[in-house]
Amino acid sequence: MDNALTEEVQEHRKAQYPVHPLILNRWSPRSMTGEAISDDELMPLFEAARWAPSSNNAQLWRFVYAKRQSPFWETFVDLLVEGNRVWAQHAAVLIVITSRKLFERDDQPAVTHAFDAGAAWENLALEGTRRGLAVHGMQGFDYDRARNTLNVPEMYAVLAMVAIGRRASKEALPPHLMEREFPNSRRSLAEIVLEGRFG
Repeated sequence: MDNALTEEVQEHRKAQYPVHPLILNRWSPRSMTGEAISDDELMPLFEAARWAPSSNNAQLWRFVYAKRQSPFWETFVDLLVEGNRVWAQHAAVLIVITSRKLFERDDQPAVTHAFDAGAAWENLALEGTRRGLAVHGMQGFDYDRARNTLNVPEMYAVLAMVAIGRRASKEALPPHLMEREFPNSRRSLAEIVLEGRFG
């Protein structure tokens, strides 16, 4: 998977300039089998996240996770909005990503804490993709309940949830999701890259 585009990505995505196939192969499947994954399969994804760039090397991100066979699983599933619960309950792992808003060394604001956590999440997603796993980030969950039920300290921002699992066929999804189960495209560079200033 590292050095070639998958068939589904070739069908739906076209880069304007050459980039590594792993970047295009990363997308957000929803259909997962419900099979467990081992720590030997999961921890390398966190290892990849660990090496993300970080302002002042502070590494302020924290990943709180539950595997489906753990006693914490239902707590995590219950955080999801119904639209995500319908498919993410079949993941092998659910993760809540948090990030400390203040530097630990002096409690001053860490302005880029969420930016850095995003870089860590992308590393995790790319490593999962490289290993053939489905990795899907979400904002559709109850942030306040996540903070309270997972005992997230106030100094940490709750940023996102992630579902990880082995891919299943799209036919395992409800019809309204099955029709969306493909790698989507992106805005053109002309829309997102601005030289000098806006406008």
